[in-house]
Amino acid sequence: MSAPRIPPIQGLLAFEALARLRSVTLAAHELNVTPSAVSHRIRQMEVLLGVKLFARGDFSLSPAGAAYIARVREAIAVLQQLPGATPAPSAARLRVAVTPTFSRELLLPRIARFREAYPDIELMLQVAIPVHNVMAEEADIELRFGSGHFPERESMHLLGDEVCPVCSPEYLGEAGALGDFSTDEAVARARLIRSPLEPWRTWFRACGITQPEPTVGSQFNDLGLVWDAAVAGFGVALLRLRLGRAWLDSGRLVRLSPRSVPSPHDYYLCWRPGALERWECAAFVDWLPRALAVPDAA
Repeated sequence: MSAPRIPPIQGLLAFEALARLRSVTLAAHELNVTPSAVSHRIRQMEVLLGVKLFARGDFSLSPAGAAYIARVREAIAVLQQLPGATPAPSAARLRVAVTPTFSRELLLPRIARFREAYPDIELMLQVAIPVHNVMAEEADIELRFGSGHFPERESMHLLGDEVCPVCSPEYLGEAGALGDFSTDEAVARARLIRSPLEPWRTWFRACGITQPEPTVGSQFNDLGLVWDAAVAGFGVALLRLRLGRAWLDSGRLVRLSPRSVPSPHDYYLCWRPGALERWECAAFVDWLPRALAVPDAA
């Protein structure tokens, strides 16, 4: 009789975290390991079980992974119960779906404050892909990116931003003087990095540029990837000045114009009608705007 194929606990924890967060970086941060360690543990799990646990690069679960995750979560819950111990009062579990760059730049630096203010809330972050409106799984509170119309959801405006064209110092040296990037001639000489999240027509209309929305060139559906591509010399990108402040402060990107214009897309908190009757949901909706109003996280 062959030995049972029981995955190591580190692999089970990595699988549960990645299935919930859909981000190797966020899973690694939660587990206090490196992203490569998370990837290695998932590969070990798949080899041991003989199945693919994730279907695509966005870490959506495969049919086998979706069937297995419920058992893994049940097993982890059982292992957390000490023999003979009186079960502790269960914490209020709050599932919040957030977009990747917002989470890294604005939420994670402040999340310790939420934990300190509400120690009885077990916060679970799930990654949402804003352009496809894909959630990791059903969430209690959702951070949405758009113009403000969200069917079957109540919502609250959270954060607006202004955009400005930026590029890396190296690309600026390669492309030559682009002025303040407010003319057709300057735009025609540059490689434009595209994203459905931040269309170029916002800048073009504000400056009276007659160029159409570009249809060729590198395109990304995550704002952090757009700005990292600009750092790598892919070309000129539109930067959200608050969300992308770290890219400017570090000198990785430089502004091409002192001017900025409002983005047509803002961040909103959304929830199903009645969700705020749960105290943990109401607490998060009340806390996040106040936390964002503090310029620098402690």
